[in-house]
Amino acid sequence: MRILMISADNFEDMELFYPFYRLREEGIDVTLASVKKGKITGKNGYQANADVAVADVAPAGFDALLLPGGKAPATLRKDGKVLDTARHFMEAGKPVAAICHGPQVLISAGVVKGRRATCYEAVAKELKEAGALYEDSEVVVDGNLVTSRHPPDLPAFMREFMRLLKRTEEQDRARRADAFAFESPE
Repeated sequence: MRILMISADNFEDMELFYPFYRLREEGIDVTLASVKKGKITGKNGYQANADVAVADVAPAGFDALLLPGGKAPATLRKDGKVLDTARHFMEAGKPVAAICHGPQVLISAGVVKGRRATCYEAVAKELKEAGALYEDSEVVVDGNLVTSRHPPDLPAFMREFMRLLKRTEEQDRARRADAFAFESPE
């Protein structure tokens, strides 16, 4: 399984590092992308290395998308390639997780209308105006979309994202087994 995480300078440190290492702990390949390859710095001064520029990412090569919050989404939502990437994951039904201000990317991509979601309190009005069904909960799961409000919600956020990834992996495995069974001569 390959996860694409997209962030930029001024990310919320915990919202980037907690999911990054939690996924890696499970043996999941995580690629961090940003507007340009190289170091990005969080709100609290911690640095992360963006493996690749979003412009060089082929979204079809990834199984899921994760969008940390902080002030980074304000930068990311202005980048057309970031928005195209978010649309790819949502339209393909691949798992998407966004926390805090992360849903701003999804709002700008135009993919939240009619979806149940949550976000940081200051973004709630914008999420509602984009047509989302806002819920003030620690985590909201709506099909392939997992959203949370802020760092204290990280345990619930990652629990539900991990469940979604596991279900997706099991469904993919079952589809491959069915395809193999169908192709095998009797």
